[in-house]
Amino acid sequence: MNKVVAGADEAIRDLRDGATIMMGGFGLCGIPENLIKAVLRKGTKNLTVISNNAGTTDFGIGLLLETRQVRKMVATYVGENERFEQQFLSGELDVELNPQGTFAERIRAGGAGIPAFFTPTGFGTKAAEGKETRLYGSKHCLLESALTADFAFIKAFRGDRLGNLLYRKTARNFNPIMATAARTTVAEVEHLVEPGAMDPDSVHTPGIFVMRIFEGRDYEKRIEQRTHRSADGR
Repeated sequence: MNKVVAGADEAIRDLRDGATIMMGGFGLCGIPENLIKAVLRKGTKNLTVISNNAGTTDFGIGLLLETRQVRKMVATYVGENERFEQQFLSGELDVELNPQGTFAERIRAGGAGIPAFFTPTGFGTKAAEGKETRLYGSKHCLLESALTADFAFIKAFRGDRLGNLLYRKTARNFNPIMATAARTTVAEVEHLVEPGAMDPDSVHTPGIFVMRIFEGRDYEKRIEQRTHRSADGR
């Protein structure tokens, strides 16, 4: 089945207000830039976004925060984005913070059809408030629910018309597990190729998980933090 759509705007044609979207990426690496900009143009509001973080103030999910299109973030980190921090601290943005490993496992569980799991991470902290706890051996654990979404917006390096995806290096991050945990997975790729052009052993996400795919454009290779040494090398 040819899953190619004309572009990002066509790929989100059925996105509605109030939807839950998983967005791949870690910092500014491997984020679905074209799809985020399409949501910005469409003006969809009251979104719940599940993403490790929100990029920076003027890039990535930060663009949707500026226009107040995001109602809730499920994330692990609120740094690097001043607008995210301001909206979080003012109570304007609902934020559900997770330990990063718990965040990854909640998504993986959602894709595997596991409704919940026990983990020792977070026991005895604010992360455990209101959650069921249980003793396993000598470890106290708390119950964490799986995460699923209406849409997963995925960024890959290469993909074919059947939806098979390959990620490049650390840009793989949360993309593969998110691709399995949504009702509709949309992939934007830097290079769209014909079926058979990819070595089957190099495929990270099988096409069965991808419903729509398109070749993105105008990707920015940003650096989140640039550090320079002083003239004396220190």
